Amino acid sequence: MMAMRRFLVVLCLAVGLALSATGPRAAGALVETPAKQAMLIDHATGTVLFAKNAEQPMPPSSMSKLMTLYLLFERLAGGGLTMEDEFPVSEKAWRMGGSKMFVEIGKRVKVGDLVRGIVVQSGNDACIVVAEGIGGDETSFASLMNEKARELGLLDSHFVNASGWPDPDHVMSARDLARLAGALIDKFPQYYDLFAEKSFTFNKIRQGNRNPLLYKNIGADGLKTGHTRAAGYGLVASAVRKGRRLTLVVNGLTSVNQRSRESERLLTWGFREFGSYALFKAGEVVADAEVWLGSEASLPLLIEEPLNVIMPRRARRAMKVSVNYQGPLPAPIVKGQRVATLRIEAPNFTTVERPLIAGARIDRKGLFGRLGMALEHLLFGSVSR
Repeated sequence: MMAMRRFLVVLCLAVGLALSATGPRAAGALVETPAKQAMLIDHATGTVLFAKNAEQPMPPSSMSKLMTLYLLFERLAGGGLTMEDEFPVSEKAWRMGGSKMFVEIGKRVKVGDLVRGIVVQSGNDACIVVAEGIGGDETSFASLMNEKARELGLLDSHFVNASGWPDPDHVMSARDLARLAGALIDKFPQYYDLFAEKSFTFNKIRQGNRNPLLYKNIGADGLKTGHTRAAGYGLVASAVRKGRRLTLVVNGLTSVNQRSRESERLLTWGFREFGSYALFKAGEVVADAEVWLGSEASLPLLIEEPLNVIMPRRARRAMKVSVNYQGPLPAPIVKGQRVATLRIEAPNFTTVERPLIAGARIDRKGLFGRLGMALEHLLFGSVSR
């Protein structure tokens, strides 16, 4: 039998073609931030563009209201609630301090108003009304929040209340906030536009959205600010430019102005320094592999999923795409069988690998065909089919 050799096929690609990867880290130009915790990701691929103490549990302040909204949106989307349903206002909700939408004790408030009261006005009172309306009491609702956190893979989060009111045991990480924001965007597009609303009037009191990026022309459309003395100033933000979405989390900044400037700077840096490049479509032939003792001499190698990558723009020209397999591939080969690996490398870029599958079925040659190929190999030292 002919000895198997490792084959390497280097693909030369036009610079204008596009690449995609699921969740690698794309290290680009160095950037610093005064934020104590930060994370910037490409939404479509999950590629991390920048991270600083991103897995460190921290006081999330009002940014944790995103989980309260997630549970509320889930019930609205599932039909268990409607925007016209009403929840009663308890004395606890009415007395709640901090940012408020100014609900009145003993009154009933529409769910649609409570949603805007949380999204736009960051109402702590609205969060308690929702928590009691869904969970019966805030402690039970916090248990639902923790259960959902485990389901979503939020590994560094623990909730004690619905509003992010200061408590040493109420924590989230920047990574978890970014993941939660992504889930809200993907799973509840019918409600996501609410995050871009700049003001809301309830009980004859008009309040503006605290998200500073909504007032800048940078494509921002969400999500939530936060501030406590222990946490500093924070923001979960998302923005779209030319069809590409980035999501940012910052926390631990020292002022409203610093939060505004730093958030804009980091998002602008991410859009400027990194590009999204599509390389292959799902089911596209990447290369051909040599076959040994098969009814066909070569086999098309296909990629199963579309492949895009996020990488530093300056690294694109040095990108190397290669196909690796042990070959020639011995027949028989089943269509759809994983037989090779696609590898993508570039400077300052985490290598991406994807499996390649057989694009056709190839049967083994009959006895006389195998004997003929064996004889040719003995005589000439190689085969061409």
